[in-house]
Amino acid sequence: MSPQPDVDTERRVSVSMKSTWRPSSLLLLLQLSCASLHGGSKPNFVLIMVDDLGIGDLGCYGNATLRTPNIDQLAREGVTLTHHIAAASLCTPSRAAFLTGRYPIRSGVVGHHRPGVFLFNAASGGLPSQEVTFANIAKQQGYETALIGKWHLGLNCESSDDHCHHPSIHGFNYFFGIPVTNLRDCQPGQGTVFQIHKYLPYRTLAIVLVSAASLHYMGVLSMRRGLVVSLLCLSALVTGLTAGFIMMMPYLNCVLMRDHRVVEQPFTSENLTQRMTHEAVDFMERNSGGPFLLFFSFIQVHTAMFASAAFRGTSRHGIYGDAVHEVDWSVGQIMQTLDRLELRETTLVYLTSDQGAHVEEISSTGEVNRGWNGIYKAGKSTNWEGGIRVPGILRWPGSIPSGRQVDEPTSNMDLFPTVVRLSGESVPEDREIDGHDLMDLLRGRVERSTHEFLFHYCNVYLNAVRWHPRNSSSVWKAFYFTPNFYPENETACFHTHACFCSSDYVTYHDPPLLFDLTRDPSETTPLTPDTEPAFHAVLAAMEEAADAHRRSVKPVESQMSVWNLIWKPWLQPCCSTLSQLCQCQQEEEDVGGATTEDHSS
Repeated sequence: MSPQPDVDTERRVSVSMKSTWRPSSLLLLLQLSCASLHGGSKPNFVLIMVDDLGIGDLGCYGNATLRTPNIDQLAREGVTLTHHIAAASLCTPSRAAFLTGRYPIRSGVVGHHRPGVFLFNAASGGLPSQEVTFANIAKQQGYETALIGKWHLGLNCESSDDHCHHPSIHGFNYFFGIPVTNLRDCQPGQGTVFQIHKYLPYRTLAIVLVSAASLHYMGVLSMRRGLVVSLLCLSALVTGLTAGFIMMMPYLNCVLMRDHRVVEQPFTSENLTQRMTHEAVDFMERNSGGPFLLFFSFIQVHTAMFASAAFRGTSRHGIYGDAVHEVDWSVGQIMQTLDRLELRETTLVYLTSDQGAHVEEISSTGEVNRGWNGIYKAGKSTNWEGGIRVPGILRWPGSIPSGRQVDEPTSNMDLFPTVVRLSGESVPEDREIDGHDLMDLLRGRVERSTHEFLFHYCNVYLNAVRWHPRNSSSVWKAFYFTPNFYPENETACFHTHACFCSSDYVTYHDPPLLFDLTRDPSETTPLTPDTEPAFHAVLAAMEEAADAHRRSVKPVESQMSVWNLIWKPWLQPCCSTLSQLCQCQQEEEDVGGATTEDHSS
């Protein structure tokens, strides 16, 4: 963007106009006026979120075996955040925080129960309509807004088409994508995410039945034959209903929408990234006169893994690596479109992941499909650094310096106040906003982050606190509880496919586990009073901050109560009829100009 004219220049122009009205003076005035208008114009926003991408999966963060040339170029042309923190370690609460700039506990997008995310299109929970997103505000400021890709913040409340949680309610004029997430069930041969058999007491029931039958035939226990038959029939019925429900999931949950209309049920994932990329390019072309805000929310690299034919077999890391390559290609297409439309210098681009890589991700056939979190411990579903330290890249040529690295703590919540202020509006004052405007830090006007404390939740429970004292380079982190890994020599929860927060799955710490991340970024060795003289003082300061934070959290309705999480048939979107298993293909696949010629570069 062109710089604003200084006062002396304006004074010289004024004097020249009064004394001699020459054509050259008029030309200079017009040039300065245009520069002033350009400098005050609102930027476009392209906000890119990859699903479950590990910070160690990108070349610009140290990966040497996956090819991400387009994302790496984005980093070279902008600012790379090395201490960028997702506000939650699971998709739904992290995205709520990103959109609103608020810890998800403030909006109620947390709960006491696992899994901590929405799993059904026909659940009634979602991002409450009273929450304000950056898209709401940008739309009010005259922006055209679009969400392309994954939403995962609810759909309906009382009927199958009320769309009370739809992206349009939260400021997005246009939506093309999936309302929930890409589950294993959505990809043939990938198994199911609904491991219900692990939680039904089949073994106990079988032992009871066998024992009762044995005692009956031994004459120890007298049982009517009808009772035994009834129990067996009940077991068979439960098993049949469970199997039928799981078999129905692809037809019920794997839904592709355009605005308020279901266009594909179940969706075909293979070319979905190319279709989404074409949609993004088309949106930018339609709105190149600006201003626009595009939230491009990748479905990859979340399970179930997929990659289009042009990318399969291009990496050394199986289908996961192939998917990362396709993501990088897509980012390149978006950047090329900005260049072609001459929008490079008027567009702020941001790229991140919603949380760390899912390290427990192993396919139903035993194929390892997980990403890499670099030097950081554990992954998705935990508040160890591997679960919440994510890529953060921002580019805005002429307004943000290129090739800059920022090591200060930042949060994905910071995009809310940053976008709001750049769009020309003030941050709402009627609610707590936990994100901080990034622009001064990105431009190098300040050296320190304004985040002194960051709070890390596991569902509704305050799990850990991060402290960056104003007079110190240290970044302290204290854990009140940590997940129980299985097997114990791993940093993952393979027995449950993700780590949980409830008391049966964690170990509590009193005093809390304390780390100095500047000295121990991998969180390998907790500090003690013997190894850290300030141990008690540090924990006392963090507990005081945690108490103040807890007092700032106002009670709200939980969007993740059992009632709001469960499947409700009357909320089920269905683009045909139940007798047809809701199947439809209302749009032909069209990847338009989204070609894959350069995927091997």
